[in-house]
Amino acid sequence: MLTLEQLRKDTAFAKERLAHKHIKDVHFVDEIIAFDDQRKTIKAQVDDLLSQRNTLSKEIGALMKEGKKEAAEQLKSNIAQIKDNTDLLEAQVSDLENQIYERLVTLPNFPNSIVPAGKTPEDNEVVKSVGELPKLHINAVPHWDLTKKYDLIDFELGNKITGAGFPVYKGKGAALQRALISFFLDKAIEAGYAEVQVPHVVNRDSGFGTGQLPDKEGQMYHITQDDLYLIPTAEVPITNLYRDVIIDEKNLPIKNVGYTPCFRREAGSYGKDVRGLNRLHQFDKVEIVRIEKPEQSYAALDDMLKHVESLLQALELPYRILRLCGGDMTFSSAITYDFEVYSAAQQRWLEVSSVSNFETFQANRLKLRTKDADNKKSLAHTLNGSALALPRIVASLLENHQTENGIKIPKALVPYTKFDMIS
Repeated sequence: MLTLEQLRKDTAFAKERLAHKHIKDVHFVDEIIAFDDQRKTIKAQVDDLLSQRNTLSKEIGALMKEGKKEAAEQLKSNIAQIKDNTDLLEAQVSDLENQIYERLVTLPNFPNSIVPAGKTPEDNEVVKSVGELPKLHINAVPHWDLTKKYDLIDFELGNKITGAGFPVYKGKGAALQRALISFFLDKAIEAGYAEVQVPHVVNRDSGFGTGQLPDKEGQMYHITQDDLYLIPTAEVPITNLYRDVIIDEKNLPIKNVGYTPCFRREAGSYGKDVRGLNRLHQFDKVEIVRIEKPEQSYAALDDMLKHVESLLQALELPYRILRLCGGDMTFSSAITYDFEVYSAAQQRWLEVSSVSNFETFQANRLKLRTKDADNKKSLAHTLNGSALALPRIVASLLENHQTENGIKIPKALVPYTKFDMIS
């Protein structure tokens, strides 16, 4: 969540940054500042009345000692009137604070100055491209045909059990899924991330803390009776481990990794984008999360990007890195880099990871602070990234590594699968 200080420090800059994300409610900035001005004026009146009440209380005490009860009683009636006026003004202050808060929570994070302008994915900036695009044999087919041919994933069976977007993994398909999860976890642990296992459902406070609520409420599965949400990503429960926490700076950085299933309604998705593994309602993902000092967070972001790159290189997949434009970024992000791998059979790029720095935005909502050696408290920076999301990785592995005789498993993954070929 943005702070009043951020909006007041340079109001023109705040509006420009918010407009960079193409939001409709930039006028909220002026409203928030106007409400805050009113709040300060009324708060000054309250403070003046409280001062008057304290002065009168002392006078009443002195009069009572002198035996002047009648004069003291007159002053007591004055105090009662002051209390009534104070209560009325404090109610106005409370109402203004609610008005400010209701607007603040709807404003997205400021995008970093290097975030490109634009509204759609077509406006994203390709900052790096690695690997040659594979040339497949003449009989190559997309992954939804490969999974049926080798009995790896049953989409129809998942549809019968639950509905579209909930596949059943079978045999070597299930083994490949498990192998990738273990591989990603092991590589993150080698890189210094501490593994955590977290709940797969969260409460409303947790969803608010990381910015999914209220912004993405319609995209989350909601357990209405208990007012709980199925997680859209492990980012939510892992980051909320540190909600309402003050962390000693000497314990930073904090680096966590966790595997969870993820659940997304994906309302409005259709066409080729949802075919096979391209877009699911339930999928597996390994997530990395970092809590950093502000001055270290962008070096940490670079480190996270290198980590995701190393995974894609080990899987022998061509990839590219995009810096997202303002209109394509999430509500909470200050800057986001997407990784895409090339799907040779579909002849298109598929997103497999987003790595983001949220700066202080999530920390302010989470009340996540750090303290230095002088016990001075300040907001931390939070970051997270997919390392990696499995469905499209599996799709690309199957398609890009298919041969006339079967599907080759990348060398780095063989110790985990215990087989080097699907045939």
